[in-house]
Parts: sequence; structure tokens; C-alpha cells
Amino acid sequence: MESREIEIFLTLAEELHFAHTAERLLVSQARVSQTIKKLERRFGTALFERTSRRVALTPVGRRLRDDIGPAFVRIQEGIARATEAGRGTAGPLHVGFSGALQGDLVLSVQAALRAGNSACEVRLHEVPEGDPYGPLRSGEADLAIVRFPVSEPDLTVGPVLISDAVMLAVPTRHRLARRDAIGEGDLAGEVVLPAGSLQETLARVGAGHGVHPVPSQTAVYQTRPTIAFVPYPDAPPAEFGAVWRTAADNARIRAFVAAASALVRTEGGPAQVCGACRADAISQPPPSPLITTQGTP
Repeated sequence: MESREIEIFLTLAEELHFAHTAERLLVSQARVSQTIKKLERRFGTALFERTSRRVALTPVGRRLRDDIGPAFVRIQEGIARATEAGRGTAGPLHVGFSGALQGDLVLSVQAALRAGNSACEVRLHEVPEGDPYGPLRSGEADLAIVRFPVSEPDLTVGPVLISDAVMLAVPTRHRLARRDAIGEGDLAGEVVLPAGSLQETLARVGAGHGVHPVPSQTAVYQTRPTIAFVPYPDAPPAEFGAVWRTAADNARIRAFVAAASALVRTEGGPAQVCGACRADAISQPPPSPLITTQGTP
């Protein structure tokens, strides 16, 4: 039985009147009659007794009503709840982040939503840098602020929210550590470490295993005595934004993204989000080499 056939049968079983059933369901009386005849042909027995004065369920009709009626009600209630969840902004929204500046941005958006009396309740979750999409796919996070570009067929990509200048992380005893800035040509012969866990990568840089380009926010939030951060203006900016599972799109996600975009606009755009942090990163001198590293150029 199709959903509409079930609905017509159960409504007629309640109304026991073809015209009233048609009026209630906004269909023609002929449609109701044809549907019941089709069901009776399928089951091979009458579901209703019809006379010129009354309509009544047969014993088979009553049994069918009792069997499928409660289940159909639960299905309709479930559909209604899902629809309300998709259209409404009330309820929790689990937002993932992997960097401190991204976390600060999420907290700022949370405050903006509260100031606007939004019923969306933002809950923060730190996601692993090496697997930023895993929490989205497992359902642990509804949305995540990750580094772009993102090209995943099951994910929707939102606007750029942070556009960060890039710096080169080098050991403090490295030949480039005291430069005001470096260019692409300065990396000739250098071991550029591949991207991975930020903490592991910085540990390897500090140990003299190589160099690594990082967003300038790293120089503020991840300072350590074994690493110097040198401005790297030749590198394209590091961009971050919101992504979420396309299949899980809902009003809460859209409300958060809209609030985040509005907040970024008030900051002057993605490149100005925490602009003071980047200014601090570029102006601060490299740390003193308190720890001597081995194997550093």
C-alpha cells in the first residue's frame, strides 16, 4: 500500500462517509471510491460495507485499520518532527574546530546568536587536525570550521570566514630565522615537512627536521622557544570556512553560517578576522634559542 492509499483508507475508516473523506483530504469523491476499490481488489475481499444509508467497516477492514493505523500515526509524527527540525533553529548545533583562532570565531558567533535571541544552542567540539571530516561523517559534529580548499562529494562548503597570512616555521638556529621575510626562492634545498598534525609538525620543526608553512595565527597561539616564525608573503593565504554534510543540512546550520558571515563582515572581511593577532605575530621577534637542536642547517 502506498502512503496516500493508506491515508485514504484510514480517513474513510474514521469518517465512514465518502464525501466527508474527500473533503477532508482535498481530493475528489471518485478518487476515494477508486482507491478503496483498488485495495479491495488487491486483498480479494471487501473492506467496507456500503448501502445507500451507511458505510461500515467489514471485519477484515477493522483488522486492517487496527494493524496499520498506529504505525501510520507514528510515521506521520516522525515526519512532522523531522520537518520541524529542518525548518526550526531551536536545539543544539555541534560545531567542530581544530585551531585556536577558529575556536575564538565559533565563540564569537555563539555570542552573536545569543544576542539575537536565537534558540540555536552552539556546542563546541575540538576535531583532530588529521581527520577534520571524520566527526562530520560520524555525526559527532554538525558543522566544522576547517582549512580550505575542501573537495568532498558529500560535504557542502560555506563561505571563507578567515583568510590568514602565511608564515614559515623554522628552527630558531636556522639560517632564515632572523629574516624579516622570505620568498619562494629562499626555500631551495630546504626540507619542507608535509602537512599533518600541527603539534607533531611543530615538534619536528623544533627538532631541526625541516621547515613548514603555517597560518600566522600559529605564531600567536603556538609559540615555543625552539621555533621562529618568519613572514612568507609569496605564499597564498590560508583560508578557513564552514563545511557540513549535505544530507544533514538544516536551519540551525544555515543560521550559524549566516551569523558567522555577518560577524566577519563587521570585522572588515575574512582577512581582518583577528587582524591584531596577525600583526602581533609578524611584529614579534623570534624566540631565543634556549634549546640547541641537532641537524639544523
